Amino acid sequence: MTAERELVPTDAPPVVRHSPLRSSLGLVLAKAAQTGTGFAFWVVAAHATFDREVGLTTAAVSAVMICTQLAVLGTGSAVIVSVGRGEPPARVLDAAFGIVGVAGTVLALGYLMLELFVAPDTAPMSVLFWMTFIVAAVTGTMCTVLDQALVALGRGSSATLRYTLGGIVSLGAAAVVAWLAHGASADVLMACWTLGSAASCIIGAIQLRRLVGYRPRPSLHPARGRLLLKMGIPNQLLTLTERAPGLVLPLLLAHLVSPEVAAYWYPAWMMAWAAYTAPMLIGIVQFSEGVREPARLAATTWASFRWSLLFGGLAAMVLIVLAHPLLHLLGDRYANASTSTLRLLAAGVVAYAVLQAYNSVCRVLGLYTESIAVGVILGAALCSSALLAAGNGSSAMALAWLVVLSVGAVIIGIRLIAILRRTKKEAS
Repeated sequence: MTAERELVPTDAPPVVRHSPLRSSLGLVLAKAAQTGTGFAFWVVAAHATFDREVGLTTAAVSAVMICTQLAVLGTGSAVIVSVGRGEPPARVLDAAFGIVGVAGTVLALGYLMLELFVAPDTAPMSVLFWMTFIVAAVTGTMCTVLDQALVALGRGSSATLRYTLGGIVSLGAAAVVAWLAHGASADVLMACWTLGSAASCIIGAIQLRRLVGYRPRPSLHPARGRLLLKMGIPNQLLTLTERAPGLVLPLLLAHLVSPEVAAYWYPAWMMAWAAYTAPMLIGIVQFSEGVREPARLAATTWASFRWSLLFGGLAAMVLIVLAHPLLHLLGDRYANASTSTLRLLAAGVVAYAVLQAYNSVCRVLGLYTESIAVGVILGAALCSSALLAAGNGSSAMALAWLVVLSVGAVIIGIRLIAILRRTKKEAS
């Protein structure tokens, strides 16, 4: 692995830019650490309280993730484009953090008020829950911007440290709660989870300061904000089509089916997502490199796709082989209900790698209308098919998910090949 020295424009000190492979590998390892500590968190939670409280907490975590995906407003992708084109990182980041800080707070409050009126029977009402939910939404959104800023600077591998330490903080807090008493409420579990998110955000800010001397000064400067949003919102809409199905489904299950069904589905999905994150993270690096070197888009895409299959496939194989013992750590109920679910979901990593490669190419080329339409149709089909199969158990849901995702990937893959051939022909 090589590293090339490159100057970050104007106000930043020299930065050692790591190779795309090293950044990709660092991001994958970071998410693996985050998922591993996250799984351990749910293991502790499952033994610390009742299935209903675990289900309510998983629904709240999914809601936070939905809020963060909405609140980021594409500013992370806009940072990649802006920094890749040579703009000063400090000015770009000040505008990005100002936008997401306000948006995260507003969306978190909006969700909490909505849940209070729509589902009062399952909505935690405590002040602790509301405070931790808002903090989790804001810090989670800022972490997204930090991740993509560091990718743009060629230092995506720095994510490993912050997510490992953040996960350890959450796990440690949950372990203390489990040790003190059995039957912890959802708001207490949510507070434990939020501590890790806040720790990751703080560590990321420290890393960015050491790397480029950046000190956060969030700003709502209208001109800078408009520019970021103009670039970011199309990217964000595309990102939502990728992430929303997996985030929305546990929420729908908790409120439309039962918290127990959500509790059994979520650990399997969370572990399968560990495999899915490899193509997703490598796709971010692919996007960043495509912005910097558009002439090499085809070569970058196929190289990224191969690494996605390698890292994602290895993670999926581990999950398929160890599905039962991993879920058994949560308890017999989880192992019996979700082993086949995890194996089926993990098998979808190949199809998800195709989707990520396609979306990254569309981001570089500005094909937002097409890719967003494709993502909305695919996401709606995934959620609808899984909900229709919910009455037959989580395994039936996972099978429906896998079939729909695979069919979609075949169609998307054909379109991706056509786009790359056209792009290569135009370049030559």
